[in-house]
Amino acid sequence: MCGIAGILTRRTAPSLVSLARMVDALRHRGPDETGIYRDAECGLVHARLSIIDLAGGRQPMADDEDDLVVSFNGEIFNYVELREELRGLGYRFRTRSDTEVVIQAIRAWGERAFVRFNGQFAIAAWRPAEGTLLLARDRLGVRPLHICEHGGRIYFASEIKAIFAADPEIPRALDPVGLGETFTFWTVLAPRSAFAGIEELRPAHVRVYSRSGMTERCYWEPSYPIGGAGGFAGSIDEAAEALRAALETATALRLLRADVPVGCYLSGGLDSSLVSALARRAHGDRLRTFSLRFSDTEYDETAFQRQMVELLGSEHHEVVVSRADIANVFPDAIWHIERPILRTAPAPLLLLSRLVRDAGIKVVLTGEGADEMFAGYDLFREARVRRFWAREPHSKLRPRLLDRLYPYLARSPAGARAMAREFFGRDLDRAGAADFAHGPRWRSAVALHRLFSADTRAAIASAGDPIERLLATFPAEFQRWDPLARDQYVEIRTLLSGYLLAAQGDRMAMASSIEGRFPFLDINVVALAASLPADYKLRVLDEKHVLKRAAEGLVPDSIIKRPKQPYRAPDALAFCGKGTPAWIADELSPQAIAACGVFDPIAVARLWRKCDSLSSDAGQLSNADNMALTGILSTQLLHRLVHARPNQQPPITTSTLVDRLGEISHDPCEAARPRPTQ
Repeated sequence: MCGIAGILTRRTAPSLVSLARMVDALRHRGPDETGIYRDAECGLVHARLSIIDLAGGRQPMADDEDDLVVSFNGEIFNYVELREELRGLGYRFRTRSDTEVVIQAIRAWGERAFVRFNGQFAIAAWRPAEGTLLLARDRLGVRPLHICEHGGRIYFASEIKAIFAADPEIPRALDPVGLGETFTFWTVLAPRSAFAGIEELRPAHVRVYSRSGMTERCYWEPSYPIGGAGGFAGSIDEAAEALRAALETATALRLLRADVPVGCYLSGGLDSSLVSALARRAHGDRLRTFSLRFSDTEYDETAFQRQMVELLGSEHHEVVVSRADIANVFPDAIWHIERPILRTAPAPLLLLSRLVRDAGIKVVLTGEGADEMFAGYDLFREARVRRFWAREPHSKLRPRLLDRLYPYLARSPAGARAMAREFFGRDLDRAGAADFAHGPRWRSAVALHRLFSADTRAAIASAGDPIERLLATFPAEFQRWDPLARDQYVEIRTLLSGYLLAAQGDRMAMASSIEGRFPFLDINVVALAASLPADYKLRVLDEKHVLKRAAEGLVPDSIIKRPKQPYRAPDALAFCGKGTPAWIADELSPQAIAACGVFDPIAVARLWRKCDSLSSDAGQLSNADNMALTGILSTQLLHRLVHARPNQQPPITTSTLVDRLGEISHDPCEAARPRPTQ
């Protein structure tokens, strides 16, 4: 895992200082080694976290003829099989690295190579003779890649901070339309980013810059059977067996294809427990596991974590996180996330990644992706209940199924139950709409737009309805899929890449130079999940039903059958009450709010007073209040940090950066060629 960046100029060789500043901004992603390639039109840089072929995998890497130069962030887990296939086609290899497989695969198959890759990647490939720069990203957007066109140059990088570091003239303004998306979908959606003029390459897309212009295409998209045609034809037991086999292979690939030790995150839920159990089976030796605990019992899963640790016999490490810990680490989290967030959940994961780093581990397996692939979220169950309810919208009995999802409703006062049913009962006459499942949450989040300043609201409105913009991009066959498949597709297109894999995944791990690997996002597991009938995944209201069957005998029944507890952390409560860090009051001051210009100072002051006064009674803080305060603080921090903190490292002089090129490459106009395998 690494950080990549570069500049395409066309006219003159890219500035060495700019390239050096870019790689310096990415040192946290790749502290082991740096590399640079530069010619008369293009420059590539690379910050390496050495995991595969520690001696021979140096980047940027060129082929024998200097015809293709690659800077690559990520892993191709099936690189061993692809290398043998390419050898059969006559291609020669001089390293054991997956980077050289990427080079030869692009030479052999062009853009079709990306369909063959089972991995997580962002790739920059430069052909000097043709003058073409190819940028590509993995299917589900595990690894990031940002692009900026400014001053006749193309800048690209794993993280936006590297683009800003390259040229002080690049504007650092927050994008109000991106903010409108964030305060609707809970994340900004690629190709937008949080910053005006900065794009994020969409997952499963390839962009090519040639001397005649730019083209972009999608090479893969989630797809589901229509009317059962082409779907999994076996029984539920056969599906569970096939899923277990696919997960065993996916976990073994991610565990064994590394030349460094690999650990596992262990939350106490089904997904990470199953991955850890499969890793223990493949590993053979003692496994190392890592867990988050919370001082707030509402969020803590210690009992289940320790039950699984005892079963695995793992060497276990844990960190206990308090509200104060979240408040203290939140600015660092936002610096790495590079987008506003409406939940604090990423912040504890930054503390967990630091624990992993301090334990000497570079790679961790996690359970992310299972809920999206196997319908694990409450939202999917809610949608099924609401569609059933919609058949008889005046029924008194059908909405009582919601009590099975949220038992507290059955015990709540009549007023609270009425409010919940009003929320879930919205748009019952639109049960066939593309946004039926997600619409209530989106439209509730849109209500937070009242906190924006008049100028921000006007800019958002000028771009049109964000929900309508998203729905217009759905494939033609979308409405022919099963309703659950439609709901899963929307979740994958929005929160999976934009939030879960970005804010909670790549950025929090790579902040500590840790690579996360996700067996549930293996391309074969994803394809199998998409092929399964809806009731294999969501059987009546039993979420991830087939996955639970696959886990039998590997994970204790107490974990398989426990009620779903999504990973959460204290939100607004972490920022309220006595003893909170000074930065919170500073960022919420009328002067700071006005200076940023995104929010209305009066509306923010009203919200802050409300949250602070209710900090001793968590039950009085609404979901909207939690999201609003977290979103405001993260936006304010982002605005301040990109202006006051241009580089993660302490300020260094231009002369120091140029001197640093000596450790990057002896000849900065020469690509790092593969070294022969010893």
